Amino acid sequence: MIGSLMYLTASRPDITFAVSMLARFQSTPTQRHEQAVKRVFRYLKGYPRLGLWYSNSSGFDLSGYTDSDFGGCGLTLKSTSGGCQYLGNRLVSWQCKKQSTIATSTAEAEYVAASVCCSQMIWIQHQLLDYGLNLLNTPIFCDNESVFGIVKNPIHHSRTKHIAIRYHFIRNMAESGYVRMEPIRTEEQKADIFTKVLDRPRLQYLIKILGLIEFDRNE
Repeated sequence: MIGSLMYLTASRPDITFAVSMLARFQSTPTQRHEQAVKRVFRYLKGYPRLGLWYSNSSGFDLSGYTDSDFGGCGLTLKSTSGGCQYLGNRLVSWQCKKQSTIATSTAEAEYVAASVCCSQMIWIQHQLLDYGLNLLNTPIFCDNESVFGIVKNPIHHSRTKHIAIRYHFIRNMAESGYVRMEPIRTEEQKADIFTKVLDRPRLQYLIKILGLIEFDRNE
């Protein structure tokens, strides 16, 4: 059942976080996990025609959103990185992954998530170069002000030496003009759906601004 749901996340970003959490217990499932999986299936049954719509009238600007929870995994106390990338208003890529190390602050968790999002943005930029599209200075929207300080201010570097070196490359990418960090209100953070459990109103709102629509039966 988990394998089927993981396949479905390629077109249903609204279940990505739930499936990611359940996939962590594939080797040692319990009855609680089985009930949770069945709950996801009941949700899908209630929204069977929800999907992504790619309009040809949208622009072609590349942008990204990054977010993270803090110690959301009850067993390991590790945080979950979430991110999504857009071409115009078309959602083309999204991620939800448990971080490999335990973050000691919300700023560190958000910084690691931003680095993961930046890596995906750079990959998309290189792919678009094959089509003659040079989309540099790409904005990455983040709702944590401390991340801007770590990326832009070298003084903050001394406070983050314990963070793995592979995550600090986002600072070089920002200095080189590949990406730029942009602030966004937490209420408008689209990547929030990939990092934590949400109540129904919040989930429905994020589904709407992500670009998911419910298709008519006759379409």
